[in-house]
Amino acid sequence: MNEITFETFQSADGLLAYRDDGPRDGEALVLLHSAYADSTLFDNLIPGLTARGYRIIAPDARGHGRSANATKPFRQADDLADLLRHLGLRQVPLVGISMGGMIGIDTAVEHPELVSALVVSGRGLGEPDLTGAWSTAIAERQRTALAGGDLSGYLDGVVQWIAGPERSLDEVNPAIVAHVRDMALRTLMKHTPDEPDHRVPVEDVASRAKGITVPVLAIDGALDMPGLLDTVTALMDAVPNGRSAPLDGAAHYTTMEQPEEFTRILVDFLREVHAQEG
Repeated sequence: MNEITFETFQSADGLLAYRDDGPRDGEALVLLHSAYADSTLFDNLIPGLTARGYRIIAPDARGHGRSANATKPFRQADDLADLLRHLGLRQVPLVGISMGGMIGIDTAVEHPELVSALVVSGRGLGEPDLTGAWSTAIAERQRTALAGGDLSGYLDGVVQWIAGPERSLDEVNPAIVAHVRDMALRTLMKHTPDEPDHRVPVEDVASRAKGITVPVLAIDGALDMPGLLDTVTALMDAVPNGRSAPLDGAAHYTTMEQPEEFTRILVDFLREVHAQEG
């Protein structure tokens, strides 16, 4: 694999990193990674998209990957808006996985002039119900590991989300497990247990989501945790122009488990959006 090149831009609170791959005159497409991860989550997605002529912008969210940690309150949607304006981009499609989907939704609500379409995977509106036995057991395992300073044990909990509640990790490609674990370790090593969380939420997103008039597509793993999928259903119920395309045999990390099928669905959707724009 070719070495990954990262660009940076100076935000109001430190340097933020991003990947800018593919032809500069291609249609821009923004990929937003999940929590604990970074833009390398899309390593197996980007080549197929750039080969189709897309220019891929994939930032490392603040506090993740190569981007600076926060030293003061910030909104993730504003970081993304600042990056797009820095690059001179407007009206671009956003593709977000889990936390990235939330950032995409927030940006479509708060900075609608920057967004032409929205694709989410594994997260929508509202807080997920995490009271089920499977998610509760993972949370308890992670609390115990954190209290005992057991970083490896904490990461054991993170990677369980790859399989979802219906599978074991033995049924998942071990390379995906190793990659997610590495990304999470890099992110955790950037922070300290007593570090304040400076993230500020965008207000009233649930009530404002009905104002997202651009096309919205949900590409969710059918094996993902039901509480997460319920938040996507809430998004589809709220927006006027939304539809879903479930991926059988995948859970939370859809782009890693099924990059070819994810790409096919995504590209078909983007071509349809482009045709509607005339």
